Amino acid sequence: MTIPAGDMTLTDGRPESGLVFGKFMPPHEGHVFLINFARRSVRRLTILVCSLPDEPIPGELRYRWMKEMFPDANVVHHAAVVPQEPREHPDFWNIWKDSIGRHCPGERFDCLFTSEDYGWKMAEMLGARHVPVNRRRDLVPVSGTAVRQEPLRHWELLPPAVRPYFAKRVCIVGPESTGKSTLVRNLAERYGTVCVEEYARSLLDEYVRAGRRQPGEVRYEDIETIARGQAAAEDALARRANRVMFCDTDLLTTVYWSRFYFGRCPDWIEGEAARRAYDLYLLLDVDVPWVADPQRPMPDLEKRRQYLSWWQDELRRLGRPYILISGGWGRRFEAACAAVDRLLPASVDKKAKP
Repeated sequence: MTIPAGDMTLTDGRPESGLVFGKFMPPHEGHVFLINFARRSVRRLTILVCSLPDEPIPGELRYRWMKEMFPDANVVHHAAVVPQEPREHPDFWNIWKDSIGRHCPGERFDCLFTSEDYGWKMAEMLGARHVPVNRRRDLVPVSGTAVRQEPLRHWELLPPAVRPYFAKRVCIVGPESTGKSTLVRNLAERYGTVCVEEYARSLLDEYVRAGRRQPGEVRYEDIETIARGQAAAEDALARRANRVMFCDTDLLTTVYWSRFYFGRCPDWIEGEAARRAYDLYLLLDVDVPWVADPQRPMPDLEKRRQYLSWWQDELRRLGRPYILISGGWGRRFEAACAAVDRLLPASVDKKAKP
């Protein structure tokens, strides 16, 4: 029988059920290889994501990652507190056997797939056949500890679903007409990554283009749409980020303008604005010429200075890391790059990819 080149999975002769288990903290390409090996070796695969309450990456998050990455597998979250090494308890192997049985009731595994020495004994306890998978780990050389400690240095080993968790997020904020949008685009080009536009601007421009609003017209009903759009765009683009991503404003901006225009802001937006943190804020000073725009209602320099002070007070209140960027356009870009460089490992190529 000829197997099509696009699908080399065995079509018969496979065992019925297999098991892979581990912490996957975080999942990396070595795990992907192990699980894809197992998926193609059995008809039905169970992935047990094991976690403890005090681990640095929440177990529930790792479980969701694995569910997304392997939708055709039976992914189970094993959150029971059990000994992690045989030396921790004399009945270690039976404890694990019973715990796996409770988490996978009625399941009898034909195969256990591991790259670990413990696989032989665990398979024996489960009444399964141990299938070693690249015990030398030289096909996809990777260390889970190294990835966890320096994820940006090992970026290529992180699956797309995992990368947003580790990507550095830089938010550019400040008064109007200080070059935020231009700086965001230039930084994204410089670092070969993505940027998130100010959703409010594109939304309001679209209303005007469609003949549904006058230039500069904002309604209270727009505020929730703007907040959801800003957050959704950022979260969606995070998967395409190359170690760092640049955001033109955040939900604190939405809170400010909602209060400015309407004297109030939906509670959920204020809560989400306080929850969504960034690795660095670049706060742009007002020491550049004003450029008129229908969407810019604050040409008065003194009011713009007051808005700048509001930002400084708010960022300090929330404990957000920020630097004030002043000077001409060239100096602003240089200062911003210097600040971003400090976020990234020294060995990472910080220049845009060709």
